[in-house]
Amino acid sequence: MNIGQKVLFELKKEISETEYERYIKKLVYDAKNSRSNMVYFNAPNMIVTKWIKSKYTEKIMHLFEVLGEVKPEVKINVGTLSKNTTKPLVKKSSEKSHAKSTYLNPSLTFDSFIVGDSNQFAYTTAKSVAEKPGKQYNPLFIYGGVGLGKTHLLQAIGNYHIDLGKTVIYTTLEQFMNIFTSHLRSQTMDRFRDKFRECDLLLIDDIQFLSRKEQTQEEFFHTFNELHNNNKQIVITADRAPNKIAGLVDRLKTRFEWGLMADIQPPGLETKIAIIQKKCELDGITLNNEIVNYIATHMGDNIREIEGTIIKLNALSNMLNQEITLDFAQNAIKDQLKEKRDNVTIDDIVKIISKELNIKPSDIKSKKRTKNVVSARRIAIYLARNLTPNSMPQIAVYFGMKDHTAISHAMKKINEIIDNDENFKVLLEELSNKVHTDTQNDV
Repeated sequence: MNIGQKVLFELKKEISETEYERYIKKLVYDAKNSRSNMVYFNAPNMIVTKWIKSKYTEKIMHLFEVLGEVKPEVKINVGTLSKNTTKPLVKKSSEKSHAKSTYLNPSLTFDSFIVGDSNQFAYTTAKSVAEKPGKQYNPLFIYGGVGLGKTHLLQAIGNYHIDLGKTVIYTTLEQFMNIFTSHLRSQTMDRFRDKFRECDLLLIDDIQFLSRKEQTQEEFFHTFNELHNNNKQIVITADRAPNKIAGLVDRLKTRFEWGLMADIQPPGLETKIAIIQKKCELDGITLNNEIVNYIATHMGDNIREIEGTIIKLNALSNMLNQEITLDFAQNAIKDQLKEKRDNVTIDDIVKIISKELNIKPSDIKSKKRTKNVVSARRIAIYLARNLTPNSMPQIAVYFGMKDHTAISHAMKKINEIIDNDENFKVLLEELSNKVHTDTQNDV
């Protein structure tokens, strides 16, 4: 095994299997032309080349330094090595070598997407669109809150077609506007239209930012029509349904509703747990079930934020050379949880418990002693203590109790129930999850 192969072998240990299989595995080390201060790799196409240059060049250089004691410059050429020459030759044209795309994250695939009740419909329709583009659901409009998986599905469709050699354009609406403005100023709108109207798939993220951008709306309207008339697939995401986007002209709203609209709801507790476990599996991070459940219960529904928390825990563990225990995790994310607690009020908690358990808010705050009211009141006290910044005396005042000892007694009682009743524990977690979801949506 030469040093280039050793470097790629070491890199494999540090990245996800998906990225290795799709990109790193396709690199060929050019041992004949490489020197101590300059090493060459060959990649099959420009997509692989650009991805590795943008994400892994520095890492590859570092691994060469570790293994060979010299940090070389890394060059990645498009093509394969010929047996008769030391120069890299460009591959003969084929459908796959002409696959084009703007930036796509190769780890965002259908296989890595965790499906639950909250996103089943969006996932199924996205996969259907990937398999039969420009046919049944055109456009596909996916909408939902921040960090719920819209971009993941959008890029999964794009990655599916990159593997088929199709021309895919993925862009955020902000990037689309910046490109449009640049070409408008330089009077090169023909190039802009060639770029966006000659692709096989157009994937637009965060279309809600098109609101009140009249000139951009006009151009996007014509781009949409051109692609749709030629049976080219359009997939759009937004944080709300088309008819809820203020400042969007009616003719665009109508076109967005031509195909199919699929919403993504906040994930349930089981889905969040599965997402965390999948993220840990892909990144080679070990978290026990207690820590996974803690993160799923306390970190809200923004999947990107949850994934960021997992990465943070792993980074801190490596830097401090400490095992990730529950205490370690709680201490590492306490500032994030404090910020969340500051946004939650006891009124929010009582309102949600009242709705979910079908008990009047006034009863929860009263001195009634019926079994269901006492249970609801204990839950409200428990969540108020864990999800808000209020002290026990403040919570006692809210519920009309004598002093903080009554709150302490209620907390002790509910912890006993949690230890002995798994169903009650699940109910608490679901209500906690609901509180996080509703209060975040109100912000």
